[in-house]
Amino acid sequence: MIESEGTREAVRAAKRIVVKVGSSSLTTAAGGLDGERVAALVDVIARRHRAGAEVVLVSSGAIAAGLVPLGLKRRPRDLATQQAAASVGQGLLIHQYTESFKRYGLRVGQVLLTVDDVTRRAHYRNAYRTLRKLLDLGVVPIVNENDTVATEEIRFGDNDRLAALVALLVHADLLVLLSDVDALYDGDPRNPGVRRIAEVRGPADLEGVRLGKAGKAGVGTGGMVTKVEAARIATISGVPVVLTSAALAAEALAGAGVGTFFHASGERPRQRLLWLAHATTPRGRLYLDAGAVQAVVERRLSLLPAGVTRVDGIFTAGDPVDLVDENGHPVARGLVNYDAVELPGLLGRSTRELSRELGPEYEREVVHRDDLVLLG
Repeated sequence: MIESEGTREAVRAAKRIVVKVGSSSLTTAAGGLDGERVAALVDVIARRHRAGAEVVLVSSGAIAAGLVPLGLKRRPRDLATQQAAASVGQGLLIHQYTESFKRYGLRVGQVLLTVDDVTRRAHYRNAYRTLRKLLDLGVVPIVNENDTVATEEIRFGDNDRLAALVALLVHADLLVLLSDVDALYDGDPRNPGVRRIAEVRGPADLEGVRLGKAGKAGVGTGGMVTKVEAARIATISGVPVVLTSAALAAEALAGAGVGTFFHASGERPRQRLLWLAHATTPRGRLYLDAGAVQAVVERRLSLLPAGVTRVDGIFTAGDPVDLVDENGHPVARGLVNYDAVELPGLLGRSTRELSRELGPEYEREVVHRDDLVLLG
C-alpha cells in the first residue's frame, strides 16, 4: 500500500508526543541495559524537544535491567520475582536516562503508575496534574507501570496499552510505538513475500493479518497484538499512531514514510472513562433487569440498587465491575460504591427505602454515572 500524500503531516505538526519503547530495544542479548541504545533514543527525543515539542517517554526495561544484577537469565514468570527485578532495575533505568538526557541540558522525572492511579477520579486528576506540571517545567516525564506494587488483578499488563492510555491522559497529538520490528506486516516479517502495511485507516485494513506474539529474547511482554490494540485505543480516541522500530525513531519522528501509520478515526471522549474501559479488569458482575439496562445504556443514568438482580464476584467499594444484562452480556463497566458482601441485601430496593431503614449513607448509587463507561 502506498501512502497518500500528506499522511505524515500529523507527525510533523505534533506538539505533544508520547513515545513508547520496548525492553528489547534497550537491552543487550544478555538482558542488561545497552547504554548506546538508550543514548541513541535520547538523541532523537532531545532533537524533537529542542524543536518545540513536549515529549512523554513510556519506557519498558525495568525488569529486564534487573535480570543481570540478580543473576537471572530470562524474564521471570512469577509476579514476585518480576517485582524484585523491577525494584532493582528501575533505578538503573532512570539513572541511565538521567545521565543521557543531561548531555542536552534536559531533566527527567520518573512517573510510576498503577491502574488505580488513573481510574479513580482523584487519582486520575493527580496523575494528570503531575504530568502536566512536569511538561510545563520542561522536564521529560519517563513513565512505567509501578511493577513493585501492582498485583495480578490490577495490572496494565503491557506498556503498549499503558502508552496509549497515557497519550489520552496528557491529550497527546501523536503516539509513537517503538520496538524491534520496523512495521506491521501482513505475516511473519521473517518470511519471504510478506508485505509491509504502510497505513491503517480502520479495521478493514487489518483483515487477514496475522499478528505475532512477544519475541524470543524473553525480556518483553508484548508483541504485535498488544501494539495493534494500543493503536486501536489511541486512534478511536483521536490520536494518530506510528509503529516502527527504535532504529528508525529519527525518521519516524521526522514524518518520513517509515513503519505503519494508524490514522485517527474518532473524537476525543472523556479520557478517564477510557482508562476505566481499557485499563481495568472487572472484579465482579452486577446483573441488571431490563429497566436498569435501559436507564444505564440509553438514558446514561446512574445504577441504583432497585435495578440489580444478582451479584457475582468478590470486590470492595471502588473496584471496577461489569454491568451485564439478563443474558450475561456486559453492557457497561463502572466503579462500584458497595462491597460485594453488603450488596445482596440491597437489591431490588429503592434508595429512599434503604435510607429510611439503614441510614442516609445508603442513599448513594451502586455505580454513579460519572464512574461508568458503556462497552461495545
